[in-house]
Amino acid sequence: MATENMKLPGGPMSGLVSSAVEYMVDAGQRSVLFLDIMRQRGDQYRDHVAQTAPHVLQYAAELITDGRTLDEPVNYALVRIIPPKDVEIDMTRRPFVVIDPRAGHGPGIGGFKADSEIGVAMRAGHPCYFIGFLPEPVPGQTIERIARAEAKFIETVISRHPDADGKPCVIGNCQAGWALMILASLRPELFGPLVIAGAPLAYWAGVHGQYPMRYSGGLLGGSWLTALTSDLGAGKFDGAWLVQNFENQNPSNTLWTKQYNVYSKVDTEAERYLDFERWWGGHVNLNAEEIQFIVDELFIGNNLAAGRIEMSDGQKVDLRNIRSPIVVFCSKGDNVTPPQQALDWILDCYADVDEIRAYGQTIVYTVHESIGHLGIFVSGGVAKKEHAEFSSNIDLIDVLPPGLYEATFEARNDDTLNADLAVGQWVMRCEARTLDDIRAMGGNSPEDERRFAAAKRVSELNLAAYQKFMRPWVKGMVTPQLAEWARNIHPLRMQYEAFSSKNPWMATIKSAADRVEDNRKPVSQDNPFLAFQEQMSKQIVHALDSWRDAQEALSETIFLNVYGSPVLQAALGIDPNSAPSRRREMSAEHQAMLAKRIAELKSHIGEGGLREAALRALLYVGSARGMVDERSVEALRQVRLDHAGPRKTLAEFKMLVREQFFMLLLDRDATLAAIPKLLPDDMNQRRAAFTAMREVLSASADITGERARRLKQVAELFGLEANVAPFDPKADPRARAS
Repeated sequence: MATENMKLPGGPMSGLVSSAVEYMVDAGQRSVLFLDIMRQRGDQYRDHVAQTAPHVLQYAAELITDGRTLDEPVNYALVRIIPPKDVEIDMTRRPFVVIDPRAGHGPGIGGFKADSEIGVAMRAGHPCYFIGFLPEPVPGQTIERIARAEAKFIETVISRHPDADGKPCVIGNCQAGWALMILASLRPELFGPLVIAGAPLAYWAGVHGQYPMRYSGGLLGGSWLTALTSDLGAGKFDGAWLVQNFENQNPSNTLWTKQYNVYSKVDTEAERYLDFERWWGGHVNLNAEEIQFIVDELFIGNNLAAGRIEMSDGQKVDLRNIRSPIVVFCSKGDNVTPPQQALDWILDCYADVDEIRAYGQTIVYTVHESIGHLGIFVSGGVAKKEHAEFSSNIDLIDVLPPGLYEATFEARNDDTLNADLAVGQWVMRCEARTLDDIRAMGGNSPEDERRFAAAKRVSELNLAAYQKFMRPWVKGMVTPQLAEWARNIHPLRMQYEAFSSKNPWMATIKSAADRVEDNRKPVSQDNPFLAFQEQMSKQIVHALDSWRDAQEALSETIFLNVYGSPVLQAALGIDPNSAPSRRREMSAEHQAMLAKRIAELKSHIGEGGLREAALRALLYVGSARGMVDERSVEALRQVRLDHAGPRKTLAEFKMLVREQFFMLLLDRDATLAAIPKLLPDDMNQRRAAFTAMREVLSASADITGERARRLKQVAELFGLEANVAPFDPKADPRARAS
């Protein structure tokens, strides 16, 4: 019977043969097209690195300041982003400045696509600037010199927007995030809100079984290898090694998925793949002094949050000096900068939320459930949601009372209350949090802290030994020409060069690809061999992921056991029974300043007018909910715009909010009791202010429970009934409270 079926046209065997032929034709064509895409990638790489200032910005830009012309030259530059014709910029809105990471790749990823950090900020009406860099560092350039240059760039942006409603909002991606935090602690007066996306700030932090990159320094014996690599580069560190570290974190993607995705979708995936590879392959160099600072002070030393970094003029970097609101983006799916490394600096700097407030600090964080490291500042989905919401509501962040908040997002739909007050497709709210919410994400035990302290000490000893005994020999053997040759044969560069048109065999591939495109015959989606191909791909990914997991588990076990040895710790001068804590106490100077400020605020509780009374009442009632919703802030903004009298600037309004908030915090009963003394005699004005407050409070939710009780209390202080009739502000605009 089986033999008969083989002979029948259209039988099972005939269908299988037909499917096999169809699949083989398609697979052969895809292979040719895939190789041609690799050729295009190689040619694109060669063209990109040949440029003087290569970048991947989608937008046109105007050079404002070339860092090479500064008194202390650097290879950084400030450019103004020229908005597309269909984007209208409001020059009175605060400017946005995006700083990209110099972590092995070239600049531009923050403006890589229309749905990017720059794109969403411009669509929200903000002028935009970008700080990028050239592939080669200026001789003598250091991290400190770069910080001073970026300060000059920010000063230039401020001078170009004298009528802006706030200081620049600055976004620091990945490694640019910690650099921005350093600068903001040294020059806090320059900045509006800071957006720190995927940036490591607490380098030892993490949980067992995940995020093994934090063990790398200890497993390699410390930063002596960094020094050796820089010496082999004749004083320069090849950024391709940093990119290699990223790729090693996900071997299934590096070795298989990224290429297979192009091969399997060769008709549609080429443009997206080539766009990304243009950035991924644009390697840049760092001076030896720069990379050594990064590794010693940050990744192995973990000195940033601990306040142990000191500038050449003796000024110490203290993140508690930052006065601007700090917005932190992180993700549970990020194996390069996990949430613990993005957020645990808060635990190092502050004892509790009250101490955050004592420093006048506002910190907002948001944790994505799954996006990877690059997706935090590259993904269009994140840009259209988180970045778009923060860009549109940056003034909300800037006027938040000091404290710790988590930003959450709720999809806007037909059932959303007062949906017209929300911007975009999401409703953003900032919910009050405590340090226990950050601790709940997991972190280091005292035993872990001792292990990392031991690894740091081993690194210092090994580096000192290398510098004394090996460095003179290495430097004596390496010439600039030899270093350049070594950079050119780096495996990451060679993979681009090998498939470029420089390889004479690729000319044949190009001709074959042209013929294939004219006779393309894609396989049908229900072809059984295509399903088998997909299944094989999944098996390869699973095998590579399993290998990675095994390697990571082994690395963690080695690190924990070696550096957890009480004998080793004792030999390094670390007490094996100690319970180390990185948290710093508040300085006596700050305590004295705080006591003086508290006395000043208490003395001003009885001062002010209707504006102050309405605002402290609004803060009192609204705080019962434990969150701030963008709809309430938009309602408040409309109240301010409708006010016919002199209106405070955003900075003045922010100061007013903080003063009233702290008064309530210091002595709530006395602050509330003073409200009647601040009110005018005109009952219409009181009624108008109360109605405006109620509109703001009800913009995001019905007034019930504790908020309703507090509102009734405020009504009594205003000499009104809680259910006072709505007031029409247009009838007497002078009566509205700002």
